[in-house]
Amino acid sequence: MLNPDHPRDLLMIAAIFGVAALVWAGWAQDRPPSVAWRVYLAIASIAALALVAFAVPAVVGAWSEGTAITPGTPEFIAYLVWFWVEVVVAVGGAIMLTRRKRTHLIAPFVLLVVGLHFFPLAVVFAQPVLHGVAVLLAAIAVSGFVVRRRMAEPSFWCGALAAPVFLAVGVWTLTTGLAAA
Repeated sequence: MLNPDHPRDLLMIAAIFGVAALVWAGWAQDRPPSVAWRVYLAIASIAALALVAFAVPAVVGAWSEGTAITPGTPEFIAYLVWFWVEVVVAVGGAIMLTRRKRTHLIAPFVLLVVGLHFFPLAVVFAQPVLHGVAVLLAAIAVSGFVVRRRMAEPSFWCGALAAPVFLAVGVWTLTTGLAAA
């Protein structure tokens, strides 16, 4: 499911997914249900930092290699457009949810936007694995909309479940990118 034709892209995905895992593990710190969950989130955060620490130097070393999105190409323009659409939708949705006093739904909403944005990016980067990431993150986000808040906040469930998705795929893209570079 990984296309090794562009190792630089794989390494960059690993770096970005490491940062994403760190962000979601951090967001999950919103009232975790037990100390064990705090330990789990700390381990996920440390693993995310390690992924970033390995991926960033690898990306720098592979920067001169080819990429699926060359500036000025239709793929690159599609990437930029989709990125900014995602930002506007995520921010607009967060503002709307805040105004409606439904701030507990911001994390699932943002995760849904993030998840869905991987569908077009899978095509742009020619990386089918991103379709799987999109499905998993969207499913986690939807569950965040319906989970009962008695045990933990939706942001906890979204972050606690999304972080390992980002970590697993990030490690996979890192190892494949390193092998292909």
